[in-house]
Amino acid sequence: MSGDEDLRRLRWRCRRGLLELDLILLRFVDECYPVLTEVEQSGFQELLSLPDATLLDYLAGRDKPADKALREIVRKIR
Repeated sequence: MSGDEDLRRLRWRCRRGLLELDLILLRFVDECYPVLTEVEQSGFQELLSLPDATLLDYLAGRDKPADKALREIVRKIR
């Protein structure tokens, strides 16, 4: 699979049930994801597996992930 195909699939995974999340996540993928380390990219993909409400709470600063690596990715997104 090509890098373009991987990025296209990742962008699709960023499409959520909340427009706010769509906008935040898609912008991050387009502007920042390609320069993240592999560990950071894995952390971002792990964030995408979370429920919308949890992810929105993290990105809005109402809550924070227990995992340090996920906290760092949330910080970069914010």
